[in-house]
Amino acid sequence: MSPTEDSKTDDRTPYSSGTVRAKGLGRTVLRFALLLIFACTMAVPFCWMIMASFKSSAELDAVNSVPQKWTLDNYAVVLNLKAPAGANQQKLNLNFGKWYFNSLFIAGWVTFLQLVTSSMAAFAFSRIRWPGRDRVFLLYLGTMMIPGLVLIIPNYFVMFRFHLINSYLGLILPAAFTAFGTFLLRQFMLTLPASLDEAAEIDGASKWQIFMDIVLPLCRPALITLAIFSFLGTYGSFFWPLIMIKDEWLHTLPIGMLYFDSSYGQQTSLLMAAAVMNVLPPIVLFIALQKFLVRGIQFGTIRN
Repeated sequence: MSPTEDSKTDDRTPYSSGTVRAKGLGRTVLRFALLLIFACTMAVPFCWMIMASFKSSAELDAVNSVPQKWTLDNYAVVLNLKAPAGANQQKLNLNFGKWYFNSLFIAGWVTFLQLVTSSMAAFAFSRIRWPGRDRVFLLYLGTMMIPGLVLIIPNYFVMFRFHLINSYLGLILPAAFTAFGTFLLRQFMLTLPASLDEAAEIDGASKWQIFMDIVLPLCRPALITLAIFSFLGTYGSFFWPLIMIKDEWLHTLPIGMLYFDSSYGQQTSLLMAAAVMNVLPPIVLFIALQKFLVRGIQFGTIRN
């Protein structure tokens, strides 16, 4: 090759690689710009909700989105610490603090029980060999295809026969078992090498010791992922508590939110304050555990 051809090749190569890098950078910028626009669009209702919770009822219908005078009165009224502004000057007969406790209490227990039952079932389906294991798992997995509304009447009938209507146990026990959680943890446990179990058995460890001391610590990302899904699903549940609970003091937050738009008329500012307090626990939980959520979903879909 002549020197002239070498110089031409050298001139073209940096130019072509630079063009490729420029195109790649342009696509990346465009992608992030679209994601930013989408995120801002999704955040607009949430931001309006926060702003409205700090507005007075008179200012709520104003065009401006940012409150002219920030106030915490809506939160105080929701928590029954003071009476709403108006002619009545009577505190609202709301048990918002109790509803808050009920939602957290029920979601916490359901999450704990789902982690226990799903992890034990997943261990049996993935680390222990027994006749018909895979067929039973497919049958168990098939229950995910049944719509939840179909199970409402059978579950209600069972709770009625056990006298668990209008109780915490009636809300907790039917949700203590989940085929999705078993599937998620089983897929994660299948990624763990079988040599761990064999080495532990050689050292004299029992199945229970292998489960507690080896498998569960390694499944922490998947357990946290299941805990997030379970907590969010139970915390926001509406239909099952609505038909199970009769007493107001046992209501959960999704049901209690109805009182702000029915018993006491149109109370949009109070409703927004209650909604902000309602969404705080899921947001805090997701922010604190989001890295484990991503890892759990990633590894749970990979099988060695």
